[in-house]
Amino acid sequence: MGGTVMLGLAVWAVHLTAQQTDSTSAYLAFSAGLIAWGWQELSLYTGYVTGPRKIRCAEGCSGVRHFGHAIAANLWHELAIIIVAAIIWFIVKDQPNWTGFYTYVTLWGMHLSARLNVFLGVRNVSVEFVPPHMEVLKSFLTEKPMNMLFPVSVTIATTGVICLLGRAADATSDYAITSYSLLAAIMGLALVEHWMLVIPLSVQKLWSWSLPRPTLDLPQRRHPEDHHELAAVSAHVPAAHDGHNCQSLKSGTR
Repeated sequence: MGGTVMLGLAVWAVHLTAQQTDSTSAYLAFSAGLIAWGWQELSLYTGYVTGPRKIRCAEGCSGVRHFGHAIAANLWHELAIIIVAAIIWFIVKDQPNWTGFYTYVTLWGMHLSARLNVFLGVRNVSVEFVPPHMEVLKSFLTEKPMNMLFPVSVTIATTGVICLLGRAADATSDYAITSYSLLAAIMGLALVEHWMLVIPLSVQKLWSWSLPRPTLDLPQRRHPEDHHELAAVSAHVPAAHDGHNCQSLKSGTR
């Protein structure tokens, strides 16, 4: 509910800044695009907006059928992305400030690329980060060194970053410089995320602090509450210990 309220505020912010072309408006529109995309991620991984398929694929499921199952598991999520994109586009289509829309679409494109790469196969699938209520997603995580889409993805993303930085360098207005720089930054971060999918290192260690800690069922400590139990414990103290050590052991037992 809180995320949905933030989504509404983000769309409102896109509307407020659509006619303004200063650096502050670029920052605000960029932030609105980030928040709008954040709602998509939040609604998916909390399990509220997913798809009609709720069960994992059977062993051996592959090919076009397997891809269809992946779409079914995320169908409502994909439709929600399109709907929000259409709303933002409708707001800015006749206005000069498109930063919010471009931010949202950039995140959408890079996210889709990452998901396709994970589906086709990468080294670091990070299956342990899938929440228990989204167990169905584990059916579509494939672990292998690389896939044929990955070089295409990183080439397009790298070209995009270079072009955006070039536009920012050639821009003459504060709005254009800010907008292109922010878009280059977010695409650059997404490019780094892509490379982390295939590097021969355990990148899971970077985020392992966020996983729930396992709890150990330790036996409860006993606390002697009467003189008889304390006397029974004290009777096991070796006679060779001096008074100081005996007193320490009794204090520890206590």
